Amino acid sequence: MRTILPAFLLLLFAAPLEAQQRTYCNPVNIDYGYTPIPDFAAWGKHRATADPVIVNYKGDFYLFSTNQWGYWWSSNMLQWHFVPRKFLKPWHKVYDELCAPAVAVMGDTMLVFGSTYSTNFPIWMSTNPKGNEWKEAVDSFAIGGWDPDFFPDDDGRLYMYNGSSNRYPLYGIELDRKTLQPLGARKEMYLLEDWRYGWQRFGEYSDNTFLDPFIEGAHMTKHNGRYYLQYGAPGTEFSGYADGVVVGDHPLGPFTPQAHNPFAYKPGGFARGAGHGSTFRDNDGQYWHVSTIVVSVKNNFERRIGIWPAGFDKDGVMYCNTAFGDYPHYLRPDGDTYFTGWMLLNYQRPVQVSSTLGGYLPNYAVDEHIKTYWSAATGNKGEWISTDLGATGTVHAVQINYADQDAEFQGKQQGTYHQYKLYYSQDGRQWKLLTDKSNNRQDVPHDYVELPRPVKARFIKLENIHMPTGKFAISGLRVFGKGSGAPPDTVKNFAVLRTEKDKRSAWLKWAPVDNAYAYNIYVGVAPDKLYNCIMVHGQNEYYFKGMDRERPYYFSIEAINENGTSARGAVRMSE
Repeated sequence: MRTILPAFLLLLFAAPLEAQQRTYCNPVNIDYGYTPIPDFAAWGKHRATADPVIVNYKGDFYLFSTNQWGYWWSSNMLQWHFVPRKFLKPWHKVYDELCAPAVAVMGDTMLVFGSTYSTNFPIWMSTNPKGNEWKEAVDSFAIGGWDPDFFPDDDGRLYMYNGSSNRYPLYGIELDRKTLQPLGARKEMYLLEDWRYGWQRFGEYSDNTFLDPFIEGAHMTKHNGRYYLQYGAPGTEFSGYADGVVVGDHPLGPFTPQAHNPFAYKPGGFARGAGHGSTFRDNDGQYWHVSTIVVSVKNNFERRIGIWPAGFDKDGVMYCNTAFGDYPHYLRPDGDTYFTGWMLLNYQRPVQVSSTLGGYLPNYAVDEHIKTYWSAATGNKGEWISTDLGATGTVHAVQINYADQDAEFQGKQQGTYHQYKLYYSQDGRQWKLLTDKSNNRQDVPHDYVELPRPVKARFIKLENIHMPTGKFAISGLRVFGKGSGAPPDTVKNFAVLRTEKDKRSAWLKWAPVDNAYAYNIYVGVAPDKLYNCIMVHGQNEYYFKGMDRERPYYFSIEAINENGTSARGAVRMSE
């Protein structure tokens, strides 16, 4: 994140979970705070956080992110418990409460430090973070650092990385493990090379409009004796916000960009962006990557959190799997996959509502774009929205993504909650209760309901009981399961048009598939390493501007509908 940039994990359920709960769905459903910065709320008060880091401390998971006035912990990576805490002191006089924090575990101690350009911020320490017991490890960390990251190596040495700039590189420095004072001076780690790597270009269309790209959000992971220094680029506002990685044999380099870059990338679908994050392991040893999802409607820094399976292949290549990354996934894999195979059943399907506020139209709730939303005229009990699946399907889960319309809060809130009822129907007239959360007392801005048993339904209806603030507004009423028809046909005539004019970019085209609502384009630097995935809705072309101009690339495509996916097309190479 940048100088002024304003949970994890596995998601979703803030309300009590059934024993059979096995899945999650991005964005993470935690009680996000509202922006505390008045200027950022000029277009409307809204929830916002970003720049997450998760650490595994004594078998529990701790999530810290920007401007939340506290942090979360979880024992199962499904239910998250908020711990209120302000780490700033009165004389700091800034809004950035733990902006883009660094968190590290050294032995039985957790260290926390927030971004700062000043010299009077402390490093905090705790041996009981669940109990909110903290003290100062260092009263004033003189060298400071924006977007910091602490990395305790397994040889007993400690390092810090930092940097957030569109001019200067990431920096690294060794710290004395006992005193936490610097040993020597900072060294340059890596500076963006957008002249070579197309995905590093600033802007929604990767064209460096307005500003040069930013490098930020350092995070270090060690694997099999090698050091993987991760960084976010090119800007937190954009669908293409991603995490790249450079690799070296020493924690202070030299580093070489990995061929597969960016390694965490999600430019398409409902929830976009996978930049400025951190990589950690669960109690089974599985790697995960948690990072920033873009909203950027009421302010550039309106954002959420997402989490995806990650890892290293047999050749030591770091990857993050974002394919179907905002569809339901298993917390623990089903065989060799985390994806449930539950498809979206109501993309662009007919919608009926109780009322509509201005131009916040009903079908914005089913257009698979987190930036758009339907809003009822009020936040009153009884406002409702129903979606027609088009045909009877088997419903396994529903995700309710609330939007902020006329919210009144600023800063972190506690004691707020959503209440609602979900119904299902075969004919749109006779309704049965699907889920009753009329007594819920949790704040669930991205609530995800995995059904104990799937149901047959053609219509799903959401009825408001209580909103924490503002109007009853929904950016995504997303119904997941299995349709009753056939998967889509295989994509034909897939073409990759890449010229010498700018080999960072290509125009991808294919023949439309009549029974598909979207496509997944898989991209990689080797035919067996198609690790990046781009979901495209309602079009049969895509301008891909994320390539290394000095490498050949490989592509494959599949079609998507409510019944499943087609076979992937043959892998195509583009030199």
